[in-house]
Amino acid sequence: MVSVSRNQVRRAAGGSGVGNDDAGCTILHVDMDAFFALVELRTRPELHGKPVIIGADGSRGVVLSATYEARAMGVHSAMPMSRARRLAPTAVVITPSHHKYAEVSRSIMELFSSVTPAVEPLSVDEAFLDVSGSLRRLGSPSEIGEMIRARVHDEQGITCSVGVASTKFIAKLASTRAKPDGLMVVPAHEVLAFLHPLPVGALWGVGEKTEEQLTRLGLTTVADIAHTPLATLQRAIGVAAGAHLHDLSWGRDQRAVTAHVPDKSISAEETFVDDLEDAPTIHAHLMQLSDQVGSRLRKSDRVARSVHLKVRFSDFSTITRSKTLRDSTDVTQEIYTTARQLFDALGLQRARVRLVGVRVDGLQASAGAAQQLLLGEPDYGRRDAEVAIDQLRVRFGPKAVRSARLVAPEGE
Repeated sequence: MVSVSRNQVRRAAGGSGVGNDDAGCTILHVDMDAFFALVELRTRPELHGKPVIIGADGSRGVVLSATYEARAMGVHSAMPMSRARRLAPTAVVITPSHHKYAEVSRSIMELFSSVTPAVEPLSVDEAFLDVSGSLRRLGSPSEIGEMIRARVHDEQGITCSVGVASTKFIAKLASTRAKPDGLMVVPAHEVLAFLHPLPVGALWGVGEKTEEQLTRLGLTTVADIAHTPLATLQRAIGVAAGAHLHDLSWGRDQRAVTAHVPDKSISAEETFVDDLEDAPTIHAHLMQLSDQVGSRLRKSDRVARSVHLKVRFSDFSTITRSKTLRDSTDVTQEIYTTARQLFDALGLQRARVRLVGVRVDGLQASAGAAQQLLLGEPDYGRRDAEVAIDQLRVRFGPKAVRSARLVAPEGE
């Protein structure tokens, strides 16, 4: 196996320190290092080397990301902010800037697409790449991995880690082992030597409960799984799960890199700092969420046929309602009007609402959708205005133009 840090790569002339064992390793997993945190640090260089937490502060805030200095103090993503504060009292907390992360993510995905059309995004900051069709043009898999890391650093000012292997599963494990800011090649003939010493939790599909179940059976490493008879595994954790883990324990993963498939739905939701009872205030939040959904629809050149409302109460009970529209739309006002009607139809009286969400589905390309714009209807021309607002926000920031309903009085 070959593991290389950024400094090692730059010292090795032409990348000569890597690439000798990457024949057939045409699957790359590229993962940004502490993505949201490093994007923020680009404009705050004085915070480099310090514990930094990205997340909404408050009693219900959660950690979105953290620098490695904060992680060393026990902070991790999805942790309640209150706990993160106790673990890292000296950490700097930064409110998330989602529009900023989305812009950097788009640039990174465009970079990946310039390397190979076979790009499978997993999230905003990681993706699988199949570079088998790019070898003659760009060099060996490890050289391509080095080039991607260098370009991400030079163009975006952040770092990433790359796993190079013959399968998706091993490539993802390798990128995790390479973090932060490294590259690891796992040659095809060394897969088992790399894989078998790992704990069973490294296998895809092994969550906390499954790991406890396997541990009770005395299975603590991947090698233990590999050398347990398949029938025994299947009796213990089920036929499908047993077969899945047995295949992975021997490095068998037949899944190909699949180019991005558009989302089947687009949604946005918000958990409130304090439970809300006031309908007009909840309406304002529905407007904000509808604005986010509508903007994403227009950006993706798609329209939606159905609008869904999600409401969660203080006791964590959740209800959903939906409505199918007469015509598909990407107009924020129409999405909001529908979501508000669904909420008002619930007839809530002083109910304590913890979360609301808006989701649209039945998506199709806007060019293929039949849309009727009738003179005299209130929303005629509304879409043109919203497209203009989208353009202003791209140029001047997400808060450049907002509905008056979303502008709080001074001091609030």
